[in-house]
Amino acid sequence: MNLMDRRTALKHMFIVAGGMMIATSCDFSSKSPSIQLNNVKLDLEDEQLLAELVEAIIPKTDSPGAKELNLHLFVMKMLDDCTSPEDQKKFIDGLAAAAKLKGKPLEEQQAYLLALPEGDVFFRVLKGRTIQGYKNSEYVMKNKLVYELVPGRYNGALKMNA
Repeated sequence: MNLMDRRTALKHMFIVAGGMMIATSCDFSSKSPSIQLNNVKLDLEDEQLLAELVEAIIPKTDSPGAKELNLHLFVMKMLDDCTSPEDQKKFIDGLAAAAKLKGKPLEEQQAYLLALPEGDVFFRVLKGRTIQGYKNSEYVMKNKLVYELVPGRYNGALKMNA
């Protein structure tokens, strides 16, 4: 076996080993959510319910709704990465309580969310992360906000009061 064959064999071995590592980290079950979560256990049904609930907060009008912008994925990731374990548990419990809303009309989902107490962790996290995701979405950044370079516009004719 010459040097070139050994290099090719090693290269193929590393490619196979890398593929095995990637494949073992993937979950190919039909109930797994679209994104990988490390701390929160959500399944595909939870993700679909969450997509409906964020759509109830920011429904589609002349601009895309929360579901179309995939804000439910943003909420899931922020819940997993940036929420305390206590609030994660309260959110999961609130999501389980809201499971009866799956497939219900938008107005009924909105009424349920508005009827929740003001300090409810589920509603606070859901609404806050949905709005945060919407404000930081590519659609809003490109189509709704006017970007000006820092330090901003120069107006040489501006009168200053002394």
